[in-house]
Amino acid sequence: MTTADATAPVSTWAPLRSPLYRALWIAQLVSNLGTWMQTVGAQWLLVSEPNAATLVSLVQTAITLPVMLLSIPSGVLADLLDRRNLLLAAQSAMALLAAVLTVATATGHTSPGVLLTLLFLLGCGQAVTAPAWQAIQPELVPREQIPSAAALGSMSVNIGRAVGPAVAGVLVAASGPTLVFALNAASFVGIVGVLFLWRRPRADRRLPSERPLAALHAGTRFIRAAPAIRRVLLRSLLFVAPASALWALLPVVAADQLGLSSSGYGLMLGALGLGAVAGAVGLGRLRRWLDPTARLAVAAVLFGIATVGAAVLPVLWPVLVLLVFGGLAWLLAMSTLNATMQLLLPAWVRARGLAVYMLVFMGGQAIGSLVWGLIAGAIGVVATLLVVAALLGLCAISTLWLPIRHDPEALDLTPASFWPEPQLVVEPEPEDGPVLVLSSYDVDPGDRADFLAAMAFVGRSRQRTGAMEWRLYRDVGVLDRYVEAFVVRSWAEHMHQHQVRLTAQDRLREQEVRRFATGDEQITHLVAVEPR
Repeated sequence: MTTADATAPVSTWAPLRSPLYRALWIAQLVSNLGTWMQTVGAQWLLVSEPNAATLVSLVQTAITLPVMLLSIPSGVLADLLDRRNLLLAAQSAMALLAAVLTVATATGHTSPGVLLTLLFLLGCGQAVTAPAWQAIQPELVPREQIPSAAALGSMSVNIGRAVGPAVAGVLVAASGPTLVFALNAASFVGIVGVLFLWRRPRADRRLPSERPLAALHAGTRFIRAAPAIRRVLLRSLLFVAPASALWALLPVVAADQLGLSSSGYGLMLGALGLGAVAGAVGLGRLRRWLDPTARLAVAAVLFGIATVGAAVLPVLWPVLVLLVFGGLAWLLAMSTLNATMQLLLPAWVRARGLAVYMLVFMGGQAIGSLVWGLIAGAIGVVATLLVVAALLGLCAISTLWLPIRHDPEALDLTPASFWPEPQLVVEPEPEDGPVLVLSSYDVDPGDRADFLAAMAFVGRSRQRTGAMEWRLYRDVGVLDRYVEAFVVRSWAEHMHQHQVRLTAQDRLREQEVRRFATGDEQITHLVAVEPR
């Protein structure tokens, strides 16, 4: 490969060259359109009911609340179960629920209670689907195409958000919500069909699967011991918390500031969607020109400018132009954050990490929308959006001292089983524990500082892969000897460390430590027993 080839940006469309990814992406796009059409149909069905304003607002609550409640458990399930089978079951259940909603509406049995219950159950299906869907992306495309796949995923969501409501508005006006619900039910067929035909390689099950609660704790420990991932979560919150205001208040801007009808509001959503598509098309060039942190800063500035325009401009067309840039900014931020998270997570914990990311992002958007709505009621829409724009400016400036990692593509997170197998006289049971592992290192005095710096990285590696506690001790009875001690919950979890959780990046960290240690490393495994 030439230098020019190596530095050329990966095209946004590169993942679509994979037949499996292309089929799933098209099916997901159709499903996104169906989901947004369903939302419009549900809201229209309730507008003639008593307390319509409250009931219509509950539609979004019924759809999004399950994500808040089930994201983390869904991430655990997606790491413990076969992701293809989990997606197939969830999408099939959602198709069935959408079909029930269609039949109930056609026969006149869709009361507000029935409608909101079915929407809540459909939201549960989306919550179960989301972490597994994100986690399979690295199985579908090469690692260097992950940012492009993230951009295409974001573009699919934004196209659905922009086009779905407009199409649904026309169809509902022509024939009522039943047709919209039927089309949404049919939109699941494509995903179910592609998943059914996908022959995903079976995972190697040399070890018993993790138990759900232990898996949840393992995922939590991983994130606590991964500063780069915590930084991505922080940057997500710093962007989405203020940016959610424009999405929440845009209908009010359309009606009160610009005097538009629902079709005008749809045009504004279309401008945001167009900007997202434009951002996806140009993402490859932007990735070559800007590092991830700079892309987040640019996104915050552009979205802030779009927010100011929506607040103060009295004419539609300039607002539409700025909203195109706002859609580009939203795509740029979402794809950068999502791709960075995927690239920083090894396979064994990927769905759990992405579930936390989605909870932060979507939770920040949902809570932010509520808070900004209350603030707008107190100080007015224009003043609120100007405050939001200022916060987005601060978000951009904060990238100077709160950057995200710039080289996630360079990390080698392929599984690497390189620890020597323990020499056992007694074979512990899988649930025996806690397990204390001791490793001793003899270090030349001249290498002490470098050794201690390298061990700091190794300590975080131990905690990411399962250690509940980790410390490095100096042996005061032997000159220049250090003892590493870490505790793992059970023997089974320690075996997962040995055979599943370590990566090539962990091996590099341990090789760095071995450079400064003389002699053979001495390792001792101690399993706790209860005195009788």
